[in-house]
Amino acid sequence: MHPRAVSLLFLAAVGTKPAIRAISTGMGGSSRPFTVTHPGPLLASLFLIWPDEKKKQIRTWLKFQAITVNGRPVSQFDHPLQMGDTVAVRTDRFAAPKTRLASGLKIYFEDAHLLAVEKPEGLLSISSPAEPEKTAYFQLTEYLRHKHPRSRERVWIVHRLDRETSGLMVFAKTALAKEVLQSHWDKFEKKYEAVVEGGMPKESGLLESDLDESNPHHVAVRPKSSRTRHAVTRYRVLKSTNQRSLVELTLETGRRHQIRVQLAHAGCPVVGDEKYGAKTNPASRLALHACFLRFRHPVTGEELRFTSPLPKPLARLVKI
Repeated sequence: MHPRAVSLLFLAAVGTKPAIRAISTGMGGSSRPFTVTHPGPLLASLFLIWPDEKKKQIRTWLKFQAITVNGRPVSQFDHPLQMGDTVAVRTDRFAAPKTRLASGLKIYFEDAHLLAVEKPEGLLSISSPAEPEKTAYFQLTEYLRHKHPRSRERVWIVHRLDRETSGLMVFAKTALAKEVLQSHWDKFEKKYEAVVEGGMPKESGLLESDLDESNPHHVAVRPKSSRTRHAVTRYRVLKSTNQRSLVELTLETGRRHQIRVQLAHAGCPVVGDEKYGAKTNPASRLALHACFLRFRHPVTGEELRFTSPLPKPLARLVKI
């Protein structure tokens, strides 16, 4: 990972200064960190330290690593406290890198402006009439509001991944960040890994075609017309077996189902993609994963770079 991205991740986790506070009379309290006088497990001690706080709220602070012990975020409920330890609640309350939410979303990075997350396969990016809540958008909005129960905070959609696709996504936490990220999204670097049926025509190359997206359920390659949009994807074969290949794909454009349609048109559909002609589904999921994002922070201008490994069920398909 780029050193600047590592630095930003560290700052998001612990702050540039130890920005912490102890809570004694609800969310508005602001006393100094509490000094432990009796050893014991962390969660039980927190209930005693802050008897006026709801236990659910304290568990939420602990779950999202808002509790610090001696200035370090802790989420282990039975972490042993020793005499002289200091316990507090961070004022920023940003999630530490790799925090996993109940929905399976994994937070890679958070600050006041954006969230970078890893979405599991099977979770919608945004709500639909049939599914308003089991979505990345809903779960992240709930996550923000759990940290501030009376808040009207929300996330803003920057881009989407298909329900069947896993991997890296970015959500904005302000309207300004959303506008800046979306206006430059085509310039940012986005890579995917796919396990495909068969072998690609060359070890590396360019997939270029015109896509008709007029059917909401099925995108097709068509001759160029007023109804089509040009799509370009660069690819590189990372590994091949007798039956399958692992392919790295870099998007030059961002069309709906672009990778899936172009690979199928090349005679190598993504494993598990019955919609576009796949014959096999050994992992019981679409073998497509958004593995890499590189972009400029919408406010600081710093370069952020995130990498997500190929999920184990897909790696096993090509014996990695």
